[in-house]
Amino acid sequence: MDSSLIDRILDLAVSIQQIPAPTFNEARRAAFVYDRFCEERLLDITQDAAGNVYARLPGQGSAAPLVVSAHLDTVFPHETELAITRSQNKIAGPGIGDNSLGVAGLFYLVWALRSSQTGLAQLPGDLWLVANTGEEGLGDLVGMRHVVDRFGAQARAYLILEGMALGQVYHRGLGVRRYRIDAHTTGGHSWVDFGRPSAVHELASVINRLAAIWLPQEPRTSLNVGVFSGGTSINTIAAQAYCLLDLRSEDRKTLDALAADVVAIVQAANHPGKVAVSASLVGQRPVGALPASHPLVSLAARCLEAHGIQPYPNIGSTDANLPLSRGLPAVCIGLTTGGGAHTTGEFIDIRPLHQGLAQLLDFVRLVYS
Repeated sequence: MDSSLIDRILDLAVSIQQIPAPTFNEARRAAFVYDRFCEERLLDITQDAAGNVYARLPGQGSAAPLVVSAHLDTVFPHETELAITRSQNKIAGPGIGDNSLGVAGLFYLVWALRSSQTGLAQLPGDLWLVANTGEEGLGDLVGMRHVVDRFGAQARAYLILEGMALGQVYHRGLGVRRYRIDAHTTGGHSWVDFGRPSAVHELASVINRLAAIWLPQEPRTSLNVGVFSGGTSINTIAAQAYCLLDLRSEDRKTLDALAADVVAIVQAANHPGKVAVSASLVGQRPVGALPASHPLVSLAARCLEAHGIQPYPNIGSTDANLPLSRGLPAVCIGLTTGGGAHTTGEFIDIRPLHQGLAQLLDFVRLVYS
């Protein structure tokens, strides 16, 4: 692959990365992508109510279209320093791999197919490119819901791009439930009113009971409190506190049972007139899967093998969850390797990128065969 094309992809990824895009605040990055789609003279460029940006690269026939999507948002707050460090083999910076490189991959397809002598002539259907919102955190896959609502079963397949995780073929969607747990008390002064219940203490006790829930290793299941906040000052008995709880499982029934245990523990923590504890569902990612033998999964594996990469069919929590949960063919693939995802030390490896892009191009060409 031409090294100048690799440099072009990386430069674009950095330009995307430099635009803050926390979940629910992707508008500036979406506008950048919209303008770039216009510069590429793609067709039917639109933006929907969720903030997704769509563009169509026309094929040569009437075959069902392929939808390729990459999420715009990052886990990083707007004020995060987005400085980039670049060496011969790596680029590091918050969100560079998750998912600025994935979004840049949409443009790689345009450039590669247009420059190839056999590119567009071999695509008997349209290629829809989508930069979608709401994949991270409490986004609850809102962008992908709109994408799948729009195309539904009319799409040949859904291909989800992530900047990292090269070699992974995510064909199973990991089930996720997310709760906000709130505790309320009357509060008071730490000395004068000592003995009154503290919302912080009560919620901490709830979390201890949650952490004691037995979790199976098969199917793999997890529980995590990622945020805890509350109180007013060091010398105040806290009147309010909350936490955010993330539950995951490979199995829908196991996840349902775990969620029921959580609700039961929360309900048992209530003491009328003294302590009020409640759990609100704030997000869920549905379970869905394609069998490893499905042609789409086999195709993704073959494309990796053709470029010297061992494929790993896997389960993950990605935008692919949404179409998979509706019985629609979808996989999620990565474009290169890297590390430090969701940290300010996030990085991507440059050398494997040519293999990742080659497998992507092969997939798009062969998915119609």
